[in-house]
Amino acid sequence: MTQVGEGHETAADEAGPVLTFGAPTAGEILAERYQLEQHVNNDSAGRQVWRGIDVILRRPVAVVLRHPGGASATEMLQAAVAASRVIHPNLVGVYDAIDEQERAYVVREWVEGESLRDLVGAEGPLDPARAIAIAHSVADALTSVHATGMIHGNVHPGTTLIGDDGRVVLADARADSADSVELDIRAVGGLLYFALTGHWPHNEISDSALPDANRDSSGNPAAPRQIRAGVPAYLDDLTMDLLDRRVAAPAADALTAELGRLDAAAEDEEYEDVGPLRFVQGNASSSEPIKSTPKIMLGVGALVIIAIVGLIFGIRAISSSSSTDTEANPPVTAGAGQDPETPAGGETAAPEPKKIALTADQVRIVDAPPGSRGDSGEAKYVVDGDPETAWTTSRYDGAPNFGNLKEGMGVLINLGSPRSLAEVRVSTSAPGVAMDVRYGTNDPGDSQSGDGKILKDYKKLGDGDAEKSTGTNWAFSGFEPDQKYQYVLVFLTELPPNEDGAGFKVSVNEIELYGF
Repeated sequence: MTQVGEGHETAADEAGPVLTFGAPTAGEILAERYQLEQHVNNDSAGRQVWRGIDVILRRPVAVVLRHPGGASATEMLQAAVAASRVIHPNLVGVYDAIDEQERAYVVREWVEGESLRDLVGAEGPLDPARAIAIAHSVADALTSVHATGMIHGNVHPGTTLIGDDGRVVLADARADSADSVELDIRAVGGLLYFALTGHWPHNEISDSALPDANRDSSGNPAAPRQIRAGVPAYLDDLTMDLLDRRVAAPAADALTAELGRLDAAAEDEEYEDVGPLRFVQGNASSSEPIKSTPKIMLGVGALVIIAIVGLIFGIRAISSSSSTDTEANPPVTAGAGQDPETPAGGETAAPEPKKIALTADQVRIVDAPPGSRGDSGEAKYVVDGDPETAWTTSRYDGAPNFGNLKEGMGVLINLGSPRSLAEVRVSTSAPGVAMDVRYGTNDPGDSQSGDGKILKDYKKLGDGDAEKSTGTNWAFSGFEPDQKYQYVLVFLTELPPNEDGAGFKVSVNEIELYGF
């Protein structure tokens, strides 16, 4: 039943006011109407939040109280008065705002449920469909807020409430001079990021007591798909675009429309196929999508390439037609007779590696002795193209190296015939997996003795040391260009901590090989 409007924290908020004289007590009736029933807790601004009863209308209310009142509570009261003018099913209704000088309070709707912050804290990251539905509701509420010229200024997992009836409401507007319409929109991206990962991007949105986003060496936040499996690529792109200040933020109505399209597709489990961004500003006369700056640059680049190719063919055509007059005595040119696809230096352009199609009968689990080999039926899941399915190891206690019981486990891939390889890509449920790639000339058999022989005879590629993944996507490109491979082993030697903190465990969602 958390009702705390805990949004962005500032230095002024951290200490908060100290309630002394005038502190409320259970049973007290404010303004001869609002009876205080239970002190819930305090929000990030130091305001007390109470569950109360409107004794006239006999309905539950939330009372947000600050001491002292007067000038110190002016911002809170002004925000409440402004919010009361906007009626929307995804906004908490504001009933009253009273300044008694010694203390001031706002009376608003009581939502029986919990905040997004508490929900993710209790259950962990949400499934993509639920994250989309919550963000859609918040964006819809912001559309109404922005239409009146207001800014919410406090979009946060603590102010996003999920009722027991499934209703999602945004509470406690608290805009100041530093807030803007754009920051409200960026914060919806922050909500998506938090719902999908359990982390709040401090640098991109606002400081918070919530854990910051996982970041790379350059300080950039890791994408949700790098943190957990099962996040659709399109939802991942949308979330990161909303957090990226280099990408133009859409208007609230455009974001609502896009999330609504995703929300509808999620109900049919089709959000992987919803297509490109369709942000359209509400006051735009054209129906064309508004493209972000990086996407515009890609489009311009493609047009430039097309123009250059057309110019080259045009010149060739002109040269071909004009050469009919000089065929009897053609000019001698450097590189005459050279393949037009071959560079002037005589070197053939290197082909691009392509993904190799793999089937279930080409893979199997290798379990280092004295392993139980109980996972053999799950190898097919790493090549089925479905990131939702996976080979999941057993839980090992004591140490990340499979509990000091064995060398490790892996997936053996038989390509059917020797071929040149460029890269192995592995997708896992969590970072911190130590892996290496090995190769051999045959499969001695799907048995404990066969697995032992593989680990004895197969050679490690690269420097021979296992590399620990820093995200959920791991890649290895240490194949020798002049060598061909048929039997390749992706081998795990260390596991990350289990999600519940008990032991060590991981899921391998996909393994992809790229070659020529």
